[in-house]
Amino acid sequence: MIDLHTHTLFSDGELIPSELARRAQAAGLSAIAMTDHGDSSNLDFIVPRIAAFAQAMKGIMDIVVIPGIELTHVPPQLIAPLVTRARELGAKIVLVHGETIVEPVALGTNRAAIEAGVDVLAHPGLLSKEDAAFAAQKGVLIEITGRKGHSLTNGIVARAAKAAGCKMVLNSDSHAPGDLMNRDFALKVALGAGLSREDFEEMQENAARFI
Repeated sequence: MIDLHTHTLFSDGELIPSELARRAQAAGLSAIAMTDHGDSSNLDFIVPRIAAFAQAMKGIMDIVVIPGIELTHVPPQLIAPLVTRARELGAKIVLVHGETIVEPVALGTNRAAIEAGVDVLAHPGLLSKEDAAFAAQKGVLIEITGRKGHSLTNGIVARAAKAAGCKMVLNSDSHAPGDLMNRDFALKVALGAGLSREDFEEMQENAARFI
C-alpha cells in the first residue's frame, strides 16, 4: 500500500515525521508521501525539512518516505509558480488542495492545478468532465480520498476520471494516527466510490511511480 497524501505537525497533522513514518510502516504501507499544507509563506520551511528527513530515513526504515507539499487555498494564478518553487526546494511530489465541497476553495483551482502540471489533484470535489479530460491529457493523477468530508464526492470524481481515461490514486489525507489506511480499508474506500478491485490495483501502480 502506497499513500501519497499525509500531514505532519509542520502543518495541521498531529505527528512528527518519525512517528508518522513508523505508524505507516506498522499499518503495512511500503511508501508514504508527507505533503503538508503550504503556500508562499511556508513552502521554504516545510519542503527542505521533509526532504532532509526522507534522506535520513533511507536504508533505516522499511518504508520509503517521499518529500512533498500540498498547495492549499492558493489563489489559482499563483499555483504554477509555487509548483515550480516546491520542486526547486526538493519536493518529489506536488499536490494541490482541490475544490472539495466542504471548504471554500477558490473556483478555478482544479483547472489551474492541472494546467500547472501538478502530480496529484487532491479531493477535487465536483470534478467536471472538462477538467477530468484535461487532467488525462496533462497526466495529472486524480485523487480518491479516505478523508472524512472530502470523500463525499468520491463517486463523482471516480466516474468523471474513468469516463475521461484519467489515472487515479487513492490516499488517506491522514492528519492523525487513526486516519492511516491499511490495504483492506483502502480497498473498501475504492469499492465505495464505485470502483473495482482492478481499479484499486491500478491506482497502486500509479502511485508506485514516485518511489
